[in-house]
Amino acid sequence: MTASVLPVILDGDPGLDDAVAWLLALASPEVQVLGLCAVHGNVGLPLTTRNSGVILALAGRTDVPVHVGADRPLLRAPLSAAAVHGESGLPATGLPDPVMPPAPEHAVTFLIDTARAHPGALTLVATGPLTNVALAFRMAPDLPALLREVVWMGGSTGHGNSTPAAEFNALADPHAAAVVFSSGTPLRMVGLNVTMQCVATPERVEALRRLGTRSGEVCAELLTFYAGVYRERYGMTGGALHDPLAIGAVLWPELLTWQAMHVDVDTQPGPNFGRTVCDLYSVTGQPANARVAVAVQDEPFFERLLGRLAQLP
Repeated sequence: MTASVLPVILDGDPGLDDAVAWLLALASPEVQVLGLCAVHGNVGLPLTTRNSGVILALAGRTDVPVHVGADRPLLRAPLSAAAVHGESGLPATGLPDPVMPPAPEHAVTFLIDTARAHPGALTLVATGPLTNVALAFRMAPDLPALLREVVWMGGSTGHGNSTPAAEFNALADPHAAAVVFSSGTPLRMVGLNVTMQCVATPERVEALRRLGTRSGEVCAELLTFYAGVYRERYGMTGGALHDPLAIGAVLWPELLTWQAMHVDVDTQPGPNFGRTVCDLYSVTGQPANARVAVAVQDEPFFERLLGRLAQLP
């Protein structure tokens, strides 16, 4: 690994858009993926674990371990997004089986050990509920200061998608998100306010299919399924590229506009449970604890995403 290559861990709950995101990371020379950490979320942990191995097999990678993490939130009852992602999480035909079994080390232990082995250098990209990350922070109080940064796809400066107030990854474990946002770790948030601007339109799905690769065809099939859900729920022409944009934030941060602000996570029962309360105008006077994406250059992002996916088998 050269000085210009970022060591990263991908933590998430694949998942349609997680799969596209992780394929993007695995295809990108700017990062070295040290491991995948599966967590509960879009579907249950056994499926997110299996899907992690499927993604590696699609990418032709046998050098990246899969670590199994938390199967439930810290306090609340588990959620599922199978209605959005399909019962398996990856509703595509002809998917390869995982090539390797999961690693024996628990995801939380792997996060702690890897951060200590790369002090100040490791980027953790979380595209699901933050349960694994919060557990690691609680078990290893030195961990937040050791990370280069955490980049999280979750939350929003405005509306939610699972409730009027809450985005799914935040709602799936708001107590974990509260731990991470209060930890002092360098943190960037890529929320619905920008990810809903990045849509896999029919033209973009067809561009993926025209790559003529198995990975391109799988991505096109997954995003076609996704588009059906988004047409029914939101009247949109395609699904939003939520998780791929979080990877894009690591690879090409200049494509997003960032604003430092204080973010609280509402953990109180009621209509705002799971909401990320973003102090856009510094009305509270509290110091910023995150850099939040507030705008994105959508076209350049998709063109770069397409170019990277073209490098995969």
